[in-house]
Amino acid sequence: MKNPSAIKAFGVQLRRLRESKDLSQQELANLADVAKITVQRIENAKYSVTLDVLVSLSEAMDIPLTDLLDF
Repeated sequence: MKNPSAIKAFGVQLRRLRESKDLSQQELANLADVAKITVQRIENAKYSVTLDVLVSLSEAMDIPLTDLLDF
């Protein structure tokens, strides 16, 4: 990974936003049409998210993409 601190910060931000929407990892995964393990790996800084997944997550939580990137 080229920027582990940013990947970790993004994972923390995703978890914070997911929990603020009172969503479980599975619920978010279902809404975003991704695997639960993908959400887990993002939140635990084990996966560098793609633009496609970013957009899916923001749409699933009904938040602007910029909110996900505000970390």
